[in-house]
Amino acid sequence: MVKNISDGVYPTMLTPFTGDNKIDYNGVLQLLEFYSNAGCEGVFAICQSSEIFFLSFEERLELLKFIMKNLPKGMNIVASGHTADSLDRQIYEAKAFIDTGIDAYVFIANRFAHEDESDGVFLNNYEKAVNSIPETGFGIYECPYPYKRVMKPETLKKCCEISNLMFIKDTCCHIEEIRAKLKATEGTGLKIFNANGATLFESLLAGCSGYSGVMANFHPEFYVWLCKNYKSQPEKAKAIADFLSFASVTELQQYPVNAKYHLKLMGMDIDTLCRSRDNSCFTESNEKEIKAMLNTERYLKKVFNI
Repeated sequence: MVKNISDGVYPTMLTPFTGDNKIDYNGVLQLLEFYSNAGCEGVFAICQSSEIFFLSFEERLELLKFIMKNLPKGMNIVASGHTADSLDRQIYEAKAFIDTGIDAYVFIANRFAHEDESDGVFLNNYEKAVNSIPETGFGIYECPYPYKRVMKPETLKKCCEISNLMFIKDTCCHIEEIRAKLKATEGTGLKIFNANGATLFESLLAGCSGYSGVMANFHPEFYVWLCKNYKSQPEKAKAIADFLSFASVTELQQYPVNAKYHLKLMGMDIDTLCRSRDNSCFTESNEKEIKAMLNTERYLKKVFNI
């Protein structure tokens, strides 16, 4: 069944780990509460921020089932987990994830073609996949790992013609490319969610449906406010967008360790342990930077009454 995807903020959900390197489900519950309290319309689960390339299929499926069981009322959920190399295995795993009842299953763009292969190869594999899966809503994620395959506007339009494509996490970081995608897919029902803080304000004005990116693991309430008020309070929105744009450089500095550290500073019982990155690389300087950002967030909340 094809479901509706609400406009707004969809954090790329982290995976907390225990000291013995297992999924910390108490931490998962805290994250869901954190996103809900911030006003996020949904979550993007089992994505790269979830460290899916470092989770087994069984761990990904168990985690998604737990999230579905504990998803706060009224929140949408889109989910991926699309890591396998062979198309047959991709289809098998997609069916298992879709069976949990998610609102849309998100394919990773680089899984359908190698870096040196054409969009024709991508489209052929995309069509085979969606035709082998029960009718549902679909999404595409321009994941940067193991390589970034940015969707061309005309290719995206063809995907909309092939299937119920409802969601794309756009990582092109270029406003003119986003505008071209919006124009090419106008009237198809596709909603574009920008992952880039620097271009977010302009992309909302251009017609994007919201934000889905890593920085919603730090200060989602700012993104929620911006997505809801960018039209009605443009001057305040521009000032907040400028902060978000500058703060987004944080995602290049030891993420997701720094996100977990930020959450820990906020009082959450979450360890900085990750499978995708050694948390011992998180330096004293990195800690001071995150502390300074958190202090700035608290100050801006008072100034802007957020």
